[in-house]
Amino acid sequence: MALVVKRTYPLRFAAVNALTVRLPRVTSRPAGHEAVGNGPVFLVLPARDEEATVADVVRRVPVAVAGRPVRGLVVDDGSTDRTAALARAAGAEVVATGDRRGLGAAVRLGLAEAVRRGAAVVAFCDADGEYAPEELARVVAPILAGQADYVVGSRFRGEIGHMLRRRRLGNWVLTAALAWVARQPVTDGQSGYRALSAAAAHEAEIAHDYNYAQVLTLDLLAKGHRYAEVPISYSFRRQGRSFVHLGPYLRRVVPATLGVVRAASAPQSSTTWAAKRRRAADQAASSKPAWSPTASATAHAMASAWWVLSWANRPWRPRVTRPR
Repeated sequence: MALVVKRTYPLRFAAVNALTVRLPRVTSRPAGHEAVGNGPVFLVLPARDEEATVADVVRRVPVAVAGRPVRGLVVDDGSTDRTAALARAAGAEVVATGDRRGLGAAVRLGLAEAVRRGAAVVAFCDADGEYAPEELARVVAPILAGQADYVVGSRFRGEIGHMLRRRRLGNWVLTAALAWVARQPVTDGQSGYRALSAAAAHEAEIAHDYNYAQVLTLDLLAKGHRYAEVPISYSFRRQGRSFVHLGPYLRRVVPATLGVVRAASAPQSSTTWAAKRRRAADQAASSKPAWSPTASATAHAMASAWWVLSWANRPWRPRVTRPR
């Protein structure tokens, strides 16, 4: 299986209806789903400045699942601390993006490296301790059983140790939007614990560097890969800072998400995925993502919903009336 490393690109497909915001009702399935190979299971851990947690997470990675060896692979996204050194000392293999490119770029590199190294299944979760590496067997089980090609660990079907109220509600809003766009009963659109078969990992395209959550799900569903969810546990991070922030998230993710949907909706006879990538690459003089009226309206709606939820869940303070 040849290795193809996908790069980010601005999504500008003028030939597709600008009002297309949902995946087609019927998508063509691959001609056949490949049997799971005999290779190892890879657990990819994207990390940036996670020296406080990465070694502990690496040590908790299972030695084997379902009789298959597990290999931990840390993708260092421009850390300025000892993340890479501590990950190696704990027993992980380490690759680097070279600079601070973003979570989407780190996951893209991790998938490509795992495929190149002969993975049968590629899973990934954050290196900050929010997700339990011990639950790897549960996440990859549907793929090893031949029941799915792409599995998402759902926090909302499992156990959440702690999550800020505004983040919980924000996740519900964004997940509902993704489920509507994807025409799929998704319960956790932003989960950081996922697994892909070797075939799905090989075909996966992450359309931008900043994040992967929505675009990866839509891309694989559009290509006919079988989707499944399993319950997982979750604990809010206690160290460091997240890769993702609301403003850049909306500016970069919404246009890319709509671009993936429109690409999937275009007639394949006239425009193929490869042709779209080549055309987009020719237009990549600027790294600024395309911004259509539909994307703008969607982003404003999502930002407004997030602001309302944040305001509604702000800490309550009693009103003090001073005597005149």
